[in-house]
Amino acid sequence: MTSPESVETSAAARASWREALTVYLKPRVLVVMFLGFSSGLPLALSGSTLLVWVSESGVSLGTIGLFTLVGTPYTLKFLWAPLVDGLNLPLLGRWLGRRRGWLVFTQLLLIAAILALGLTDPARSPFFVAVGALLVATASATQDIVIDAFRVESLPEDEQAAGMASYVAAYRVGMVASTAGALFLVTGFEYAGFGRLAAWSASFAVMAGLVVIGIVTVLLAREPAPSIKAEATALTTGHDSSVRRVVQAALGAFTEFLTRRDAVAVLAFVMLFKFTDAFAGAMTVPFIIDIGFSRNDYAIIVKGVGLAATLIGGFAGGFLARTSPLIVCLWIGGLLQAISNLTFSWLALVGPQQWALTVAVTLEQFTGAIGTVIFVAYLSALCNNPLHTATQYALLTALASVGRIYLSSGAGYVAKATGWPAFFVVSVLVAIPSLFLLAYLQQRRHFEMLETPTKA
Repeated sequence: MTSPESVETSAAARASWREALTVYLKPRVLVVMFLGFSSGLPLALSGSTLLVWVSESGVSLGTIGLFTLVGTPYTLKFLWAPLVDGLNLPLLGRWLGRRRGWLVFTQLLLIAAILALGLTDPARSPFFVAVGALLVATASATQDIVIDAFRVESLPEDEQAAGMASYVAAYRVGMVASTAGALFLVTGFEYAGFGRLAAWSASFAVMAGLVVIGIVTVLLAREPAPSIKAEATALTTGHDSSVRRVVQAALGAFTEFLTRRDAVAVLAFVMLFKFTDAFAGAMTVPFIIDIGFSRNDYAIIVKGVGLAATLIGGFAGGFLARTSPLIVCLWIGGLLQAISNLTFSWLALVGPQQWALTVAVTLEQFTGAIGTVIFVAYLSALCNNPLHTATQYALLTALASVGRIYLSSGAGYVAKATGWPAFFVVSVLVAIPSLFLLAYLQQRRHFEMLETPTKA
């Protein structure tokens, strides 16, 4: 016979699950989800999709590795983040508000930059391809500054975990659209009679059209309440000078963060935590093509089958962040994302077998998504001062990009010197410094002093 206590426990569990699922349907969370798509879309166009294009065009491995440098704006975006925090765009800002005005402005820039990139030719002028990719990355990095601030300011604490999981899932969907989707479009245009260069240009034009999804989302959304309050306070107190607000945003954000305990170790940890993923990821596309897989194999398996693993991993990371201490989450995420790189060493030995690529991609995408959600939770916990949300978050994500852009830029030369199986072993070993820093910060009780937004 069932006891009253067990009935109450079962009912409470069902209610808890319903609440956990319902939060994903709230308008604020849905807006953040679609903005995640807007953020993921341009990153792939100047990253993995571009690598496929230049690989097919006969660019050397060393030069391909150097193409990661076009992501420099993601590292330097903290330099102009105070402008986004402090300035209100004249027309769009008056019409839509400070955050939404900046979002629409950056999305219009993205459309123009993506179209320009699609008109270049890697075989003839790699330099102009790099310039076009740099423009896309600059507009994308600026959009990320605004989206990060919009997300933090729009969601209350009890919706932050759901917002992060939805954001990361949609972010990956955006990347799939601009990788697998873009590659399928290239193939389709070629079958329709387009030349290779014309097919790539047409595909990029379609990707530029997808940016409209973000614009529609912004127009349907509401300006975050903290942003409205900040504007009203500036007007009533007379501190609405644009120059003054920019200076205050910049100095306040950097001074407040750098005076924290163990600030240097924290910044180094932020820079290195995702380095193992970035180092392997810089050469994953050339690796898959080099060992004998086709463009369509890459699109179907890496970006198609891998999407399911990414979505499941993202929500698993969100659940883990809600139920476990932050330090436990970081250890799990850090170890999983490093060890999973060994599946590509195994794939290099097995050869171009589609089932083996499916296994390797599933494990890598699943663990990578867990690590990403947990890492975003940690960055959000660090940005606990509402006066400097955009600038501090931009600083941290810019540092996180250092591993992906600069430290990974020599990955092509390492792969050329070691061969593929040993290269992915090296990609595991480069995780060791971040794990040492994690242990050091744990011993210093750094994580205990943070108020984690996912524990609402």
